Amino acid sequence: MSCLDPSRPSQDAVIIGGGFYGAAIATYLVKQRGIKRILLIEREPALLMRASYNNQARVHNGYHYPRSFTTAYRSRVNLPRFVRDWPLAVKQDFTKLYAIARRNSKVTAKQFERFCREIGAEIKPADPVLRALFEPRLIEDVYLVKEYAFDTTQLANWVVRELEENGVQIHYDTRVTAISKGTRGPLQVVAEKKGGGQEVITCRYVFNCTYSGLNQFKGDFPGVSTGLKQEITEMALMQMPPSLNDLGITVMDGPFFSMMPFPARGMHTLSHVRYTPHMHWNDQPEVDPYEKLLCYARDTRVDRMVRDVGRYIPEVLKAKHIDSLFEIKTVLMKNEGDDGRPILFEKHAELPGCYSVLGGKIDNIYDVLEKLEAENIIGIDD
Repeated sequence: MSCLDPSRPSQDAVIIGGGFYGAAIATYLVKQRGIKRILLIEREPALLMRASYNNQARVHNGYHYPRSFTTAYRSRVNLPRFVRDWPLAVKQDFTKLYAIARRNSKVTAKQFERFCREIGAEIKPADPVLRALFEPRLIEDVYLVKEYAFDTTQLANWVVRELEENGVQIHYDTRVTAISKGTRGPLQVVAEKKGGGQEVITCRYVFNCTYSGLNQFKGDFPGVSTGLKQEITEMALMQMPPSLNDLGITVMDGPFFSMMPFPARGMHTLSHVRYTPHMHWNDQPEVDPYEKLLCYARDTRVDRMVRDVGRYIPEVLKAKHIDSLFEIKTVLMKNEGDDGRPILFEKHAELPGCYSVLGGKIDNIYDVLEKLEAENIIGIDD
């Protein structure tokens, strides 16, 4: 087919969203499926600036999901793959503890031990020095586990290098406003540049990897069929005292908390099930989550977080609040009850070649790639 053929789409694939998922899918399409002409469109001035950065930076190993075996098991399978593929971005030089609360926990210590055995996740009793950090009247048991953190700045460096080496075009500061059936090629994407200017792109495939913006398109795009809940969340960045600096701690499993190293800033994140979500709503096409976040006052709740966490781990009261990361978190409504984090991978029958992808955890990328393996995605010969 000639490059001058007027019936030929201008791109093989358009990927909307320059987070980790969008970039990883672009790389996969080039390397594994031979797709040569790929355009990645990102509304921010750089890649991995939003949900890929503004989160707890945890590489899960299954421990966090005792009420969702499938999510836990998939994390257990995916963690070693993530460590193998992005070793420079993975921080392993800290001690990770999971503790079970005596009251209000939805899992007991014995249940947690059995669950870890079932998914094959390594677990050991914490030594007395580490146990002494916890208030024994509130904590039933403490375990040493294997779980890691990731450095988003290192992932971003990899992403930029990979996309450049594989010839993927990137349009920054650009927002896709519509996806429709095209007159040239199966699909047509309308993109608007920040500051003005519109472009119409024709393509064979569209991958909607916009996370919170999955339903924010006009044209023929039908929206995803699964209900989504949007939350404005606060991830507090803390300077921990020396006694906690080399630790990551999660207290399970109910209205409790986590603190994890945040390698991109050399601090710890502090999140609390009760105080991290500031507000939520059911996703609607006419309500832009990013505009809602932009207008939000962002009053921190870190004092309430620290006060509650300090009851369980008194040393946290010595921590210093440095900053807070506010972001939109998107959750599948069907998993509200069990805390599961499966991927959303939806093919839109109304728009053949258009896919919407959502993952709640970074290691879910392997579940996405397995789904793509089953799809008949082919490039166009030059």
